[in-house]
Amino acid sequence: MIKKGVFLLLLFGILSLTAWGRDFSISSPDGRLRVVIRVAETVTYSLMHDGVELVCESPLSMTLTTGEIWGHKAQMRDFRSEEHRGTIASPFSKSAMVTDHYREGVLRFRGDWALRFRLYNDGMAYRFVSHKKELYEVASEEVCFRFPADYDAYLPYVRGDDPWQGSFENIYSRAPLSETDSLRQAFLPVLVDAGGDRKICVTEADLESYPGMYLRKGASGSSLQGVFAPYPTRTEQGGYNMLQQRVKERAPYIARVQGPRAFPWRVMQVTTADKDLAVSDLTYRLAAPSRVQDIDWIRPGKVAWEWWHNWNITGVDFCAGINNDTYQYYIDFAAEHGIEYVILDEGWSVNKVADLMQVVPEIDLKKLVAYADAKRVGIILWAGYWAFDRDMEAVCRHYAAMGIKGFKVDFMDRDDQQMVDFIYRAAETAARYHLVLDLHGMYKPAGLQRTFPHILNFEGVYGLEQVKWADESVDMVTYDVTVPFIRMVSGPMDYTQGAMRNAARGNFRPIHSEPMSQGTRCHQLALYVVFESPLNMLCDSPSEYRKESESLAFIAGIPTVWDESVALDGEVGRYIAIARRSGDKWYVGGLTNWDAREMEVDFSFLPAGTYRATIFQDGSNADRKGTDYARKECLVTPSDHLLLHLSRGGGFAMELDKLR
Repeated sequence: MIKKGVFLLLLFGILSLTAWGRDFSISSPDGRLRVVIRVAETVTYSLMHDGVELVCESPLSMTLTTGEIWGHKAQMRDFRSEEHRGTIASPFSKSAMVTDHYREGVLRFRGDWALRFRLYNDGMAYRFVSHKKELYEVASEEVCFRFPADYDAYLPYVRGDDPWQGSFENIYSRAPLSETDSLRQAFLPVLVDAGGDRKICVTEADLESYPGMYLRKGASGSSLQGVFAPYPTRTEQGGYNMLQQRVKERAPYIARVQGPRAFPWRVMQVTTADKDLAVSDLTYRLAAPSRVQDIDWIRPGKVAWEWWHNWNITGVDFCAGINNDTYQYYIDFAAEHGIEYVILDEGWSVNKVADLMQVVPEIDLKKLVAYADAKRVGIILWAGYWAFDRDMEAVCRHYAAMGIKGFKVDFMDRDDQQMVDFIYRAAETAARYHLVLDLHGMYKPAGLQRTFPHILNFEGVYGLEQVKWADESVDMVTYDVTVPFIRMVSGPMDYTQGAMRNAARGNFRPIHSEPMSQGTRCHQLALYVVFESPLNMLCDSPSEYRKESESLAFIAGIPTVWDESVALDGEVGRYIAIARRSGDKWYVGGLTNWDAREMEVDFSFLPAGTYRATIFQDGSNADRKGTDYARKECLVTPSDHLLLHLSRGGGFAMELDKLR
């Protein structure tokens, strides 16, 4: 249902005249957030929460290569506002339905452009809208966040020499805004601690045919400004395994635009409780609706994955590696435990030729697919970006006809307009052939999982693969209790958890073929509850899982999509606890950083009834031996509380079955 507002008369859309220009005010449905847009010599906005200024008057504009600047000396045509209340289906997400309630104001200007501001109870977003019909080029977009004080910010900086080419993977650097690195830029999302329990998560949504936004230190000591990759004009095949296109020259503009369109949303999610960020669906609400009409063929689930543990299996009578015997072993393991997929990662196609039609002689794909089909297991193929792009239609048609269920596409490592266009083209093509996608070497989802629900997962996260080569100076445990409040705000994460070798603090070391995780076994189990991941990997070897039957049963049995998610508790960088429901069954997961702590679970989120709780918690010696855990059962009701001890780098996971 949409409640249409009367022009300039709604209480949440107020026009005032001042000596400097015109001010427009829009409030969130609960009245706690308010944005003021000032149209004068320049267009600016400011954001308040409960009357406290969060973002000072900040300019916004868009400059075309013709010299026209939207936002400078702008001539208003009109201002219209409305309130919307509805729901959005989210079938492969953290909840089955999403409440969509906002107030919106649209400022239209002479020159065929407009600004759209949208206020939710949990955030504000704005975007430019163009009604131009002709082809034009965007030279730059001014995005600025001026803060009233020198707040702390959590920034994931781009790694490497090229600021526009990277894997969107890094830990978070926390520092006051004035001390951020002025020579580096951060990819989104970014978190700003505004004091007084308020946090602002800055990101973007509905990123289509436009470069992704990065943030750099602004001109003032307490500001951040947006920067964008210029459009590529010349690329060459190269990079990792010759599977990328490296940009050699760029144009003096960031985007080419043909015809009317809306540009990406600039998003500021606001909360006074850290835990709420971990179950956010704001970018999903802001994304374009699904473009896939029939979704019955889309199958989320878990994946037996071989790359992380280097195809390292034991107790078999063949040489393990990239061959049919090995993959039949993985298929048997998946079928035995109800795991939906097996992935053939890097190595099944001929190396360095970027041609997915050339399969190595050790692999007979038709035979493997037939073997997997007979056991109701799907096969997903890994593909380097350039190999996939250069012959996309033929590749999708050929492998869909063979019975392949999807692709894990990797090493895009850019988000300029050219690469964003590739992502949409890949999504549209894969959908036509009923192929699911898992996008690695990829920027944040930005709500793309709503527009194309068959894209089941995205990397853009500093995942568990990092422990294969990084020493203990890379603190994965602290990252694990930070990323849910920042990167996960933007959508699903293919972190690839599930390690069975678990190292207590001081015992970790990188081993490529027998990798281990930092933290405890229960920390790894809890990640399956805490992290949103509709296509979820089992990163360790079937040989290791078969030694750990209790842990395997929990991982194999846990759903990957949910009817409901509830944030129980959390603080950025310290701890988190989340409950998720599938049908009548609930799961709860909790994580801590390297501080041991007592965590109380309040079961009041449960519907009435009695539940059998199966609990995995850190063992008495988990602080010395990370694999130590205890499994116990008890009965709980909504009125109960349970105190659990989490070791350093620890966690807990529980399954709650309702007794009938």
